[in-house]
Amino acid sequence: MAASIDKILKSIRKNHFLKFGLPMLILIVGGSFGLKEFRQLRYEIIDRRQAVDPEALDRLKIKEKQRKLSLEEEFQKIEEDDIDCWYNIRGPRPWEDSKEFQDAQRKNMAIRAQSKTN
Repeated sequence: MAASIDKILKSIRKNHFLKFGLPMLILIVGGSFGLKEFRQLRYEIIDRRQAVDPEALDRLKIKEKQRKLSLEEEFQKIEEDDIDCWYNIRGPRPWEDSKEFQDAQRKNMAIRAQSKTN
């Protein structure tokens, strides 16, 4: 028995596939199965966390049914808004004081508004 084990160990030491390739294949295939189980467990836990009260869900569905928007209503809202008249305002840099910057922006906008009306 001991002699046959010695022959097997010697053949493993000589054969590079048995020494390096087989453990690598076992690691890759076994790792994929292990990752599959962990992913499945993760998604099962997430599904359990997102359980919603059925009564609350019914109330939300009722509100959605009551408020149906049509395409024409949305188009009228967009037409009422003046989308061509806008002003790009730069936010303050991290080293700038935001209150001072906002005051300066308001003064500049007031000056521009006065110059446009004149």
